[in-house]
Amino acid sequence: MARSSSVIVVGGGIVGLAVAARLAQPRPGAGSGCEVIVLEKEPTWAAHQTGRNSGVIHSGLYYRPGSRKASMCQAASASMLAFAREHGVPAQRCGKLVVAVTQPEVERLRALQQRAEANQVPVRWLEPSEIKEFEPKVAAIAALRVESTGITDYRAICTALAEQLADHGADLRLSTRVTAIRADGQGVTAETTGPAVRADALVNCAGLHSDRVAASGGQRPGVRIIPFRGEYYELRPERRDLVRGLIYPVPDPRLPFLGVHLTRMVDGSVHAGPNAVLALRREGYRWLDLSVRDTCQTLAYPGFWRLAKTYLATGVSEVARSLSKQRFAAALARLVPGITADDLVPCAAGVRAQALTPAGALVDDFLIQTGPRQVHVLNAPSPAATSALEIAAEVAGRVTAGLRATNG
Repeated sequence: MARSSSVIVVGGGIVGLAVAARLAQPRPGAGSGCEVIVLEKEPTWAAHQTGRNSGVIHSGLYYRPGSRKASMCQAASASMLAFAREHGVPAQRCGKLVVAVTQPEVERLRALQQRAEANQVPVRWLEPSEIKEFEPKVAAIAALRVESTGITDYRAICTALAEQLADHGADLRLSTRVTAIRADGQGVTAETTGPAVRADALVNCAGLHSDRVAASGGQRPGVRIIPFRGEYYELRPERRDLVRGLIYPVPDPRLPFLGVHLTRMVDGSVHAGPNAVLALRREGYRWLDLSVRDTCQTLAYPGFWRLAKTYLATGVSEVARSLSKQRFAAALARLVPGITADDLVPCAAGVRAQALTPAGALVDDFLIQTGPRQVHVLNAPSPAATSALEIAAEVAGRVTAGLRATNG
């Protein structure tokens, strides 16, 4: 693909910037990369999902064997760490513990060990005395040690990607919202809050607004983004010694999320969470953040009510924990009994852009849709930050193939 090929990338989170960097990168035997224009509606990069997550480099432990999440994480746990180190971003491979505190959880932990083997993720089974070597304050009867898990600063990763794009001559436009997309036989036009932008192709990495961007380009996403707010606390500085690394509960396969966990960040702070509650705005980081449009679209979607019926008890429990620091602390104390409500300080919440089908099923894998001169990343929640470089490789490959086919 020649340098004259141009691509618009909508969204300045880690996936959008990684895709743009991959497209702009010169390729051996193909001359220069694409001319890339990145359009981000916020005044900074990584303003939403990327900049508000727990900073974990995931190993691929949990995901369905053969899924994109599983296969991409196998490579990503190494490639993201290597990228961070190459660009001077704080990162370390610290490992984590997944701990069982009851006998039924031990059985689930055995099943998780089998999934780890299927996903080729090395794990080590730990008995109680061995657990204490890693996390002295944990109360558990068994655990899995996952050495390939790491931590980094994804905002800093995005800064490095933006600098890389600038070095390749990319057109980086902050505070530029896409309002409409028009595709024709010759290219794609993005109408924005600034001047319109014309290119040969467009990639949608708009996260919380990805379904709307796809629809504005004439696509039928087939899913709706439902925003779930994840609320976090952090341990007071004088109580950080309760946690050495990363401590996770055994996930319940009947439930869609992992449950609250403890994560030591690269700056030494210890984050606790997240829980998961419906956000009343796609960028609703507090209960008071309300969008009538967003809420009405959620409530009008049949899939939401089917999901709510399936997980009614779980949803009520999550809301109760959101409203009570004591309940939040009690969930953490199952893992580390020394934690109390007095040890917790609120910190920034995040919102997960979760794709939901009309049947009420949460899309459990990355979802990428291709149309004429367009590629839409429609579901990229965790572990998308970990897997951003691998997602970028697939998306760039689709863009390249699409342009070659279009140009004959």
